[in-house]
Amino acid sequence: MSAARTQHVLIVGWDGVRDDVLRSVRTPHLDALAAEGFLATVRVHDANPTISGPVWSTMATGVYRDRHGVHDNDFRRNAFDRHPDVLRRVRAARPGATTFAAGSWAPLVEEVSGGPLFHGGGYRPPIPAGVENTDDLDLIAAMDDAVTSRVARELLAHDHTAVFVYELLPDMVGHTEGVTDRYRAAIEGCDEQLGVLRAAIDARPMRGDEDWTVIVLTDHGHRDAGHHGGDSDEERLAWIAAAGPGIRPGAQPTVDHADVLPHVLSALGLPADDDLPGHPFSS
Repeated sequence: MSAARTQHVLIVGWDGVRDDVLRSVRTPHLDALAAEGFLATVRVHDANPTISGPVWSTMATGVYRDRHGVHDNDFRRNAFDRHPDVLRRVRAARPGATTFAAGSWAPLVEEVSGGPLFHGGGYRPPIPAGVENTDDLDLIAAMDDAVTSRVARELLAHDHTAVFVYELLPDMVGHTEGVTDRYRAAIEGCDEQLGVLRAAIDARPMRGDEDWTVIVLTDHGHRDAGHHGGDSDEERLAWIAAAGPGIRPGAQPTVDHADVLPHVLSALGLPADDDLPGHPFSS
């Protein structure tokens, strides 16, 4: 009798990537993932503003801001003890399981502004000594590259059950310049990083005995001139792409950021709370 295949999940966040702009640029690695599963437009739920903190918190906890307590990019009023993040849930439900989180935005993985969103923290590249402008776009690009490199090494060297990786550059370009050629190039750069991560999965020694669910998503869009937080379609239309066991290629499900946590738990064969607003993608 052959051994059961092990289940793993990779969640990849690209911050501030507007839905229509995503579909106008070259993203061969995301396109390949979508062909294996789906790429669906997501309207940021009316319970959340189009701000990173509330939406990433919904993705991670499976509930909206009225329950997770994050109303903007200040996480200090969070209710993460009552609504733990998806990686914490995986570790609690499967003793001995390990997870990993990495990102260029501090509150996700460090004790900054009421964070971290992911309990126990994670990896964020250090700011070089002497750097005063931490919003410098070249610095952010280098940090995103370092995040990708670190996660690729983790995927090759460790048997993590679930991994979260976050790329910041598109959002920072959007704030600095708006929807420009550099903004489009930043999205294409995220796609190249997705290719690095998927190649690392494919190079794992036990890849032939593993199933991987890969979820890629954004939190919100941007106005043409830059910035977000309002209710225009340019700000409120986001997207989720995913492939893996239980996801039918070519499907066009109606999905929400709150669906990510229940889908991850379902993909790993773990129980979810009955009162979560979201559902696995396949249901």
